[in-house]
Amino acid sequence: MSITPTFDALAANASDHDAERRNMLLLTVAVGGVATAAVAVPFVTSFAPSQRALASGAAVEADISDILPGSMKIVEWRGKPVWLVRHTPEVLADLPTLDSQLVDPQSKVTSQQPTYAQNPTRSIKPEFLVAIGICTHLGCSPSAVPKGSANPGVGDGWKGGFFCPCHGSTFDSAGRVFKNKPAPTNLEIPPHKYLSDGRVLIGEDSTA
Repeated sequence: MSITPTFDALAANASDHDAERRNMLLLTVAVGGVATAAVAVPFVTSFAPSQRALASGAAVEADISDILPGSMKIVEWRGKPVWLVRHTPEVLADLPTLDSQLVDPQSKVTSQQPTYAQNPTRSIKPEFLVAIGICTHLGCSPSAVPKGSANPGVGDGWKGGFFCPCHGSTFDSAGRVFKNKPAPTNLEIPPHKYLSDGRVLIGEDSTA
C-alpha cells in the first residue's frame, strides 16, 4: 500500500531541502571568498615596493676611517657607484697646477656639485673626495690611474686621476674633466655630509 505524503510532510521536506541548498550556497560563497582573497592578496602585494626599491633612494652611511691616503673605497647609492677617495698631500699640491688644462677648474657648472663643493678640491674636506664614479659622456665607469702611469690614454706628465676606457675621457684627482675630451662636464658630486671624522652620509646634506 502506498502512502501519499501529506502537505505538511511535503512542506517539511521542501524546507529541509531549501535549508540544505542555503547551507551549500553559503559554503560555496565562503570558499570562493577565501580563494579570491588568496589570489587577491599576492596580486595587491605585487604593487607594494620591494625593500630594495624602498632603500634605493635612501641615504647611505659609509665608514671612511679605514681608507688609507692614496686609496679609494666604493659604495652604492641609488644604484650608482660612489667613490670615497682619500688624497695624499702630494695630490692636493698638484691640483692647482692643472687648472689651465681643465674644462671647468672652478666647478662653475652648478648641476655637477652642491655649492659647498664648488672649490678646487670639490669637497667639504680637502683630504676626501666623494664623487659618483660615472663618466659624464655616456655613463661608463672610469678607472683610477696613479701618477706617472704608462697608460697611453692619459699622456705624459700625468699627475694622477681617472681614465674612462670607453672613449678616453680623463679627469683629475678631484673629478674635473680635461679639455678636448668627450666628457662635457666634471664628475658629479652627490649631496653628502660628515657625521663624524670617520663617517660620511651620502644622499643628504645640511641644506636638505
